[in-house]
Amino acid sequence: MQFLVSVIDDLTGSASAEEMATIDAFNDRLRAGGHWVFAGGLSSPASATVIEAPDAETAHLLAAEGSLACQRRVEVRAFLG
Repeated sequence: MQFLVSVIDDLTGSASAEEMATIDAFNDRLRAGGHWVFAGGLSSPASATVIEAPDAETAHLLAAEGSLACQRRVEVRAFLG
């Protein structure tokens, strides 16, 4: 199953250098675990990350970890079909 994880932030480039290092480490973990599909801006200032996960529980656990890494709220939605 694939899930969209949106980082909720109302500013562009608002992460500190320390936050960016933590975010980069989290994204590296997603890649290493086979969860990473892509990341990109939806429209400034929002951005999105899609996670490949076997089920909703795993997607929610990964999203919670990403929320901690980003120090921002995140949203998780399953893709239809």
